[in-house]
Amino acid sequence: MRLSKTDGSPGAALDARRAPLISRLSFRRPPSWGRTFGGSRDWSSQGSGSPGAVTIMAGRSVREEKVEATREAILGAAERLFAEHGVYAVSNAQISEAAGQGNTGAVNYHFGNKANVVRAIARRHAEQMEEIRARMVGETADSTDLRDWVACMVLPLTEHLEALGNPTWYARFNAQLIADPALHKVSAEESRSSPSLGRLLDGLNACLPALPADVHANRGIMARHLIVQMCVDRERALSNGTPVSWPTWHDTATGLIDAIIGMWTAPVTTP
Repeated sequence: MRLSKTDGSPGAALDARRAPLISRLSFRRPPSWGRTFGGSRDWSSQGSGSPGAVTIMAGRSVREEKVEATREAILGAAERLFAEHGVYAVSNAQISEAAGQGNTGAVNYHFGNKANVVRAIARRHAEQMEEIRARMVGETADSTDLRDWVACMVLPLTEHLEALGNPTWYARFNAQLIADPALHKVSAEESRSSPSLGRLLDGLNACLPALPADVHANRGIMARHLIVQMCVDRERALSNGTPVSWPTWHDTATGLIDAIIGMWTAPVTTP
């Protein structure tokens, strides 16, 4: 007769000894379950919906946010120092200190060198102004009114400066990019990458078909310097709390547009 496993027979005793071993083999937790990351258990082996996965993802996100905040602090400090003292007069260590970074090598760590800091500052402003210019150029479309196209030249900068609040440093920083031959390359790079700028120049050309090419080019340079320098003067006055020529950025833009239209349409004196 076959013995039952519950009747106290040797077979039952053997099964009783096997049971704990089978239980341990079947339900032993993987070693990774016991590890911890920053005081929290690592539950990553349980699947993407586990608490551990959320903790790790959250930790990675926090680190990325911290890195981004550090980069923004460096760019903000660098822009202010460059505007107030000049790009070449400011060291990377001074930028790191002004950004609240204990490590004086923070600039090199996050950007590599000063040239990349300058490029990053220029790019973040250029991207915001490109949005304004693209919108305006799209609205201007096929207009043959010179004032519409001159407004597309002036307003992206003045509206951007107004949106930044007070104080701002970009106008003074930008003036250095234009004036210095080495730094001007950075400004030229951003200009070449602007889709709306080409459409703006086409619109201006269409409004001034009789203007000789060399005169057109020279007046374009004069218009650019006028816009930049007048914005520099206003930005500096606002920052220092001294009187300004126009009460608002909108009024500044209107005055610039009037002056530039007069310049574009002025008679051409031939030798």
